[in-house]
Amino acid sequence: MAVHNASFARGLRLRRLFRHGDGRLLVVPLDHSVTDGPLGPGDLNSLIGELAGTGVDAVVLHKGSLRHVDPGWFGDMSLILHLNASTRHAPDPDAKYLVAHVEEALRLGADAVSVHVNLGSRQEAQQVADLAAVAESCDRWNVPLLAMVYARGPQISDSRAPELVAHAATLAADLGADVVKTDYAGTPEQMAEVVRACPIPLIVAGGARSAETDAVLAYVSDALRGGAAGVAMGRNVFQADRPGWMAAAVARLVHDTPHAPDRAGVDDRLALTT
Repeated sequence: MAVHNASFARGLRLRRLFRHGDGRLLVVPLDHSVTDGPLGPGDLNSLIGELAGTGVDAVVLHKGSLRHVDPGWFGDMSLILHLNASTRHAPDPDAKYLVAHVEEALRLGADAVSVHVNLGSRQEAQQVADLAAVAESCDRWNVPLLAMVYARGPQISDSRAPELVAHAATLAADLGADVVKTDYAGTPEQMAEVVRACPIPLIVAGGARSAETDAVLAYVSDALRGGAAGVAMGRNVFQADRPGWMAAAVARLVHDTPHAPDRAGVDDRLALTT
């Protein structure tokens, strides 16, 4: 009975996250303010209100932000609590430190948690150990885990090299993540090779800010053609002139375009938790 209950709890939260039932995800990370400062001129609550109902599946926030956000926005949108952080002013900006825990995320009402890991950073060992510890805690509390894993550090010359993107995805899967967010591997064909080697759903990072809407949507389309399960797009949504409009446009691509043949293991993952 205990095993069944544990499976039900994690499966329920995963189904809330994959709320469209298509194995695809559009996540809007809003955790940048710890790293870079304010997201923009408006307030966070209004921004999240603009994203609600557009097709966005989840937003990523730090714990203190929840004090300033209306919980009513989350009727059809999941909350992912980000558990580690650093600022761009640090001696090693690639380092990340735990600032919250899974139990805290549950108390705050989160549907899932996320952890950032930079492969190749000087502090890689601690980040990998933190990811493993959070994964164990997620197993104990039946909470889905999004691992944001990138190749970033003094020895990394091309973070989007397919072999490095594949390594990032493999690390996340091997240490117990349910979903991995990582860099786009350059082309749909290269992305497809990464996705085929990844047993969990893979969503690609939204990339650098672009003022060209067509370029952003083309990027999303290429990622989906490469078999990605979706995108985690921050700056190209919250820094857009009309964040809600941009979110809706990306959501239509993510959820309304035909599925790639390999959906990166989401069906298998959901089956294991029910």
